[in-house]
Amino acid sequence: MPIITIRFATPLDCPLLTQLIRDLAVYEKLAHECKTTPEALHAALFSARPAAEALIGEVDGVPQGFALFFTNFSTFVCKPGLYLEDLFVRPQARSVGLGKALLSHLGKIAVERNYGRVEWVVLDWNTPAIDFYKNLGAKPLDDWTIFRVSGDGIQTLADACPVTKT
Repeated sequence: MPIITIRFATPLDCPLLTQLIRDLAVYEKLAHECKTTPEALHAALFSARPAAEALIGEVDGVPQGFALFFTNFSTFVCKPGLYLEDLFVRPQARSVGLGKALLSHLGKIAVERNYGRVEWVVLDWNTPAIDFYKNLGAKPLDDWTIFRVSGDGIQTLADACPVTKT
């Protein structure tokens, strides 16, 4: 039986996390969109005001996966929540329980911090992940559509309605 450990990432893990994120981007067929660098990741995770947190999952002492998450807020339950941005387990470490251990650890964090929800998105074509999440009790929200503004579109959005600043 392999030994699975979950730990919070440290600044020294930024190169490892960068590689895991790149591996995820390749798996999701989005490598062309991945701009992550160890330096940018360090700034995002370990600055005075971190944007996110990360967990490293190890199998027999070897890093094989990660979960990157941040706090969101639900006005309906009037509580913060945990938003899972990325979960990835290297192919050679799948089916040993690492993904389940990472998600369980996130659940523990949500309980400890009194969060109202744990949420994430999954690509429609990723049926192995969808089945995995459903087996853990997660429910798809088919009545919601994700919208995104990125790149130059952010400036376009910002300029859409001029407002006087006070």
